[in-house]
Amino acid sequence: MRKGMFNATVSFISFLIILGVLCIPSNALAEKAKDAAQKPKQPVVVMIHGMFVGPWCWDSYRNYFEQRGYRVITPTLKYHDRPLSSPPNHLMMETGILDYVADVEKEIRTLDQKPIIIGHSMGGLIAQILASKGLARATILIAPAVPRGINPISWTGIKSFWMNRQRFGHWREPLRPTFEGALYSFLYLMPPNEQKKVFDKLTYESPRAAWEISFWYFDSHKATYVDESEVTCPILTVVGAQDRLTPPSIAKKIHKKYKSVSTYREFDRHSHFIIAEPGWEEVAQFIEAWIAEHKQRI
Repeated sequence: MRKGMFNATVSFISFLIILGVLCIPSNALAEKAKDAAQKPKQPVVVMIHGMFVGPWCWDSYRNYFEQRGYRVITPTLKYHDRPLSSPPNHLMMETGILDYVADVEKEIRTLDQKPIIIGHSMGGLIAQILASKGLARATILIAPAVPRGINPISWTGIKSFWMNRQRFGHWREPLRPTFEGALYSFLYLMPPNEQKKVFDKLTYESPRAAWEISFWYFDSHKATYVDESEVTCPILTVVGAQDRLTPPSIAKKIHKKYKSVSTYREFDRHSHFIIAEPGWEEVAQFIEAWIAEHKQRI
């Protein structure tokens, strides 16, 4: 009899313990879910690289913004994963601006929130097109390539094009930069011991994409067209005063295209490679402050 009562008591106590264990996680999960719902989402930044480079050009920016609580995504544009020491992917010949846009758009649409988009050079043009599709909370254009309707020609740009020309007829193959051309175009403010290291990381570029940007007036498909009335998110246009590819005179025209939502900032000691050359921190800090200033609109 006593043994039966003892067993029954043990069973009852065990039941209470199990019941308590089962209840505690349920309550804890409910509280955790409540806290998660109240906690703001980690802001997402998508950084889009430009011609001849890859996501490595964002390394400093990635580290900077990740250390400040942002989730950073740096997509690799189609076929920009081959160094100049390897043969190019000839599928690049048929790749245009809208192919790059489509790939980045696909990645953005998998996110659980609209990102802040930062684009450099050609990536800045891609960012403008994505912003016109309503895919950005805010858009930062760093030394951006021009959309259709803005003249991209400058004397320094012409010289840069000529110095990067391998030979006549080079439009019939993936574009390959020369060291002298890269040095003149965007590496001239990099430390001398870094210039060749950066050049060795460069890749090929699509002649079709370059043609669509440079000669948009001949493009019946209007690949680089951006309807500014569809760009309603805050825009920041950033340029280096010493930029030879997107000089301030051109960057100001891009800023004016979005003047109702755009802020313009020029940095005296910088060139086209403003995102990686010495002093990049000053620009990143300004961008971070601008995002904070526009937080209510983002």
